[in-house]
Amino acid sequence: MDFLELAKKRYSARKYDGKKVEDDKLGKILEAARVAPSGSNKQPVKLLILKDEEGLEKVSKAARIYGAPLIIVACGDHNIAGVIPFNNKSVVDIDTSIATDHMMMEATSLGLDSVWICSFDPEVIRREFNLPHNIEPINVLAIGYAVGEPASPNRHDKTRKSLDDLLL
Repeated sequence: MDFLELAKKRYSARKYDGKKVEDDKLGKILEAARVAPSGSNKQPVKLLILKDEEGLEKVSKAARIYGAPLIIVACGDHNIAGVIPFNNKSVVDIDTSIATDHMMMEATSLGLDSVWICSFDPEVIRREFNLPHNIEPINVLAIGYAVGEPASPNRHDKTRKSLDDLLL
């Protein structure tokens, strides 16, 4: 499957059957994050892998996880993140999001489903997992086997803006 087919196949799954994600698939998902590009190759991404009951319960205090059996909290280390010299802006959010996207697409290529959860309380995650001040929880990715019919890969013709609307 080429990349565009893969991108069209991926959708936000919000109900999972609870079947555990196989360790070999998790390994490939983590490898996708490891090889993701980062600003100045600083690699500030730190991943919190949650697949046991205790960890999933803790993260569910901060976010709705839809019954997913695997949660990856993508964090950024502000102490090592690259900085854009022209505006002094950290690229920690960008680097962490690129890694999250790589993991999400790899999950899809492995026959798994996912949802990128943006609405979560980072302070609850920080407290529940005793994260140091320099480690910021940036993205929450739920992964597993979805229940129900997947969204059609052809839905984008109706649900997305036209290419003309994207261009300046």
